[in-house]
Amino acid sequence: MAPLSKAGNALAALREDLAGEVFAPGDPGYDDARRIFNAMIDRRPAVIARCESVEDVVTAVRFARDLDLPVAVRGGGHSVAGMSLNDGGLVIDLRLMNDVAVHPAARAVRVAGGAVMGDLDRACEPYKLSTTGGRVSTTGVGGYVLGGGSGWTDRKFGLAVDNLLGAELVTADGSVVEATAQENPELFWALHGGGGNFGIATSLTLRLHDLPAFSFALLMALPEHGPALARAYRDAVEEGPDDLGGGFIYLTGPPEDFVPAHLHGTLLAAAILTFTGPEDGVRKAAAPLLAVPHEAELIAELPYADFACMLDDPPGLRNYWSAEYVTGAPDDMLEVFCSRAESMPVPSNCQHVLFPQGGAIAAGPRQWPVPYRDAPWVVHPFGVWEDPADDERAMAWVRGVRADARPWSTGAVYLNFTGDEGPERIVAGVGAENLHRLRTVKREYDPDNVFRFNHNITPL
Repeated sequence: MAPLSKAGNALAALREDLAGEVFAPGDPGYDDARRIFNAMIDRRPAVIARCESVEDVVTAVRFARDLDLPVAVRGGGHSVAGMSLNDGGLVIDLRLMNDVAVHPAARAVRVAGGAVMGDLDRACEPYKLSTTGGRVSTTGVGGYVLGGGSGWTDRKFGLAVDNLLGAELVTADGSVVEATAQENPELFWALHGGGGNFGIATSLTLRLHDLPAFSFALLMALPEHGPALARAYRDAVEEGPDDLGGGFIYLTGPPEDFVPAHLHGTLLAAAILTFTGPEDGVRKAAAPLLAVPHEAELIAELPYADFACMLDDPPGLRNYWSAEYVTGAPDDMLEVFCSRAESMPVPSNCQHVLFPQGGAIAAGPRQWPVPYRDAPWVVHPFGVWEDPADDERAMAWVRGVRADARPWSTGAVYLNFTGDEGPERIVAGVGAENLHRLRTVKREYDPDNVFRFNHNITPL
């Protein structure tokens, strides 16, 4: 850290030079600016630079380097480990940089670094175009895509990272670089799953796909019918077209009109079938699920952008997530999975989730550092709750779900589904065979490991 006089002069210069806003402890708005999605994370950065432009990002990076400040980067602020926040360092907040430019003739979209999924989905909807996006509309596009990108339409359109056409980055020395298959191709390779290790993504260009219609079916059943519903959901997805996605979920019954009032706040089993097509397609696929005794159902065709925000969790709750990617979902695995729902905190916002892969994910490019591509199913304990008194109980449940799934685990993992689980999990997230190459790219673009508030890949 630089001497206090230098730091004070540099902060004054940053306030003057930045087109965006600058917050330091004691400033009005500082506490709001440092608040992120996971309420378990409470950190106090020395400076928050809310940037409006690429030039602002360059200025902020150079400010941090001059004062030897650690740098965290905030897009959506959804990292469960709180990687968009630090203590005593600089936070580069991109949220004002949220422009989305759709190019329908080129079937591509350029997304600024602070845009969230809702920004992307809403911009593409008028053109009946889409790309794989997150399951929560408030997730930041940048961190989501560079981490791999799993979502409702990935079985049809591939992982989000499979649709990455190019990126603009501000690197650790304040340079602005473009990465495409033709320009800086090794950096472009590393961005396909290597996350924010190599620079600050000020924009991404993504491939778009036709999506003229989207529909879904949601069924909720009593827990005793969970195993039967899980088997029916598994069979529908495995035997159906790549248009089918969704998930099998245990959750707390929500206070919605289509859920009987006496089931609000109680444990329920649910199946969500998504379909990249009209309602008759999802109704046909859902027929075997409808034969399972259930308490609530909702089947509809609607704009994808409307569906993509239906399951948003509010900010300010406590979060602890993890995942295991598994070799299959045989009946014995489903029985173990379903039994673990009994220990999930209820009522809460926790979700005990089984997501399908396959389809375009499994058929996608083999060269990227995404080693979880071949796993047909994902076990995802999504711990979200309100009361700090439930911390140990909720975290123990998440760890228990992982332990239950390990007999079927492939060993690989999608890092965006996990918090800070140690260096071995980072290797599992990028693949041991890719790590040396990623560390070599890191050495070229960030030799001092300036960008280390992430699933960190250290320079070689």
